[in-house]
Amino acid sequence: MTNKTLVHVMRHGEVFNPEKVLYGRLPGYRLSELGLQMADRAADFFKDSDLALLVSSPLERAQQTINPTSLFHKLTPEIDERIIEAENVFEGKRVSVGDGALRDPRNWWHLRNPFLPSWGEPYTKVSTRMREAIFAARDKAKGREALLVSHQLPIWVARLAAEGRSFVHDPRKRQCSLASVTTFIFDEEKLVAVEYQEPSADLLKNASKISGA
Repeated sequence: MTNKTLVHVMRHGEVFNPEKVLYGRLPGYRLSELGLQMADRAADFFKDSDLALLVSSPLERAQQTINPTSLFHKLTPEIDERIIEAENVFEGKRVSVGDGALRDPRNWWHLRNPFLPSWGEPYTKVSTRMREAIFAARDKAKGREALLVSHQLPIWVARLAAEGRSFVHDPRKRQCSLASVTTFIFDEEKLVAVEYQEPSADLLKNASKISGA
């Protein structure tokens, strides 16, 4: 490659969520003790990376996740609203299968169109803002590496778009575990590959089954 740039997009670590709700964009949801371990693991994972740029979602859990890497590389993270969690009408409610909001017939209208989806921010909108943020990071870190800390759905939608796949999917089958890293590889301005890694794979067995996301 003549001018290789790596844009790593990391999902935040585990969040303390004893109510097991979909916390979405709600304030006050911070990393659990396990999530803090995942953040430290990320700093170790990126210790030899040629990071020129750090970017975080404005939500607390993302900023906490990027903090150890920020301290190690002595880089101040930028805050970018474009990589925030997707909007969702079920925010603040329990949505696990078999209980909570999904059992209430009054909420079934929100499930009418999984192609949009009808319960939240359109996939096309999420894809557009994530693409803009990733490409902006590519330009700022040209020839080096950038790290963005975001959230599961936005990261997964960005990957689906990059790989030319349909946005319609089963959320249970997203390849985007807690503190995972999806890397967009550019040659000059052209996206040439997408890679996926799990620096905290061994910690996932201790993670909560309901993540929030």
